[in-house]
Amino acid sequence: MGARRDRSERSPLPKAVLDAMWTVLPSVAERTVATVVADVPSYADAFSGRMGEIIERAVQQALAGFLRLTAEGDDPDTSPMARPALDAAYTLGRGEARQGRSTDVLLAAYRVGARTAWREFSAVAVSHEVSGDALATFAERVFAYIDQLSALSVAGHADELAKTGLARQRNREVLARKLLAAAPSDDLQVAAERAEWRPPQTLTALAVPRGGERRIVTTVDPRHLEVPDDALPPLPRPVIVLLVPDVGARARVAFRRSITVPGAVIGPDRPWMKARASVHRTVRALDLCDPSGDPFDTEEHLTELVLTADTDALSDLREKVLAPMNSLRPAVKRKLTDTLRAWVLHHGRRDDIAAALYIHPQTVRYRMGQLRELYGDDLQNPRMIQELTIALSG
Repeated sequence: MGARRDRSERSPLPKAVLDAMWTVLPSVAERTVATVVADVPSYADAFSGRMGEIIERAVQQALAGFLRLTAEGDDPDTSPMARPALDAAYTLGRGEARQGRSTDVLLAAYRVGARTAWREFSAVAVSHEVSGDALATFAERVFAYIDQLSALSVAGHADELAKTGLARQRNREVLARKLLAAAPSDDLQVAAERAEWRPPQTLTALAVPRGGERRIVTTVDPRHLEVPDDALPPLPRPVIVLLVPDVGARARVAFRRSITVPGAVIGPDRPWMKARASVHRTVRALDLCDPSGDPFDTEEHLTELVLTADTDALSDLREKVLAPMNSLRPAVKRKLTDTLRAWVLHHGRRDDIAAALYIHPQTVRYRMGQLRELYGDDLQNPRMIQELTIALSG
């Protein structure tokens, strides 16, 4: 009992005053909640449902905890009696983060609540003629205690955001991996739900040099996904590959203009479950574009992409269609190859071929005579014409 009397002597308020404060505690808690609702718009609908019960309980627990600490003369920073109220404040912060309220709103609620509680409790103290010094000490403890509670709530808020943000990030990474693996549609739907990701109509792959993505992510749909590096094939240079929602069709023009990062590559838009195709084309296009040049729109370079889809096959095809000229001297072979290419591209129109090669039409006639001797009837074969067109277009 001696230790208890010593602690009581450290209390800034007489027992009669504290007893009076306990009496009004329920009404103080009620008015505190009402004032927060009235003065902080974000809390207008906060007290409905389970979250409302948690907030009201936290307010009552905080006020009751403070009165116990005051009665015992304990320091809120060190007393184990403060732990329940501090735990409740931490839990409140996590709940507010899940509700989508910011720490600014949360701290505003604490400020309003502290003023209301102080006004109610100080009125009790003044009615009992508490001395000015004792009232000042009581005020210091009130606001120190509120600061401690608000700090714990902010910590809970931050921890919840970190936890949910990390979980969401990991789930979206899983979704991106499944898209790259062409997972079944049911698996993709489940992965999207777990990632809290609302599927768009289309996804468009965008490759940007590493570091350049910071200029992109703040301007595109927040649902964009980042493809994990280890889900991509070997790349010719370090890039980040993003999947950007709904920038196809008419939106593509504006999207293309918004991409100003040198060396960026824009893939085709595809239904979101088929995003893998957009990524693969974008990655292949990295070999075709200038890393320091203007953004490369794959839709404007489809011919090059087709012709370079299998470079070994293209090389073999070129070797095959030019085989009839293998016995010629290199200089002659080069001239006849240029002539044959122009003949294919200009559909045999002699004047157009001559203009393209800067030679006389009679020279074209002479060279085509040489080529007909080498190729014979093959130059009339549609299959050969097709192979020549593909092989010599690059």
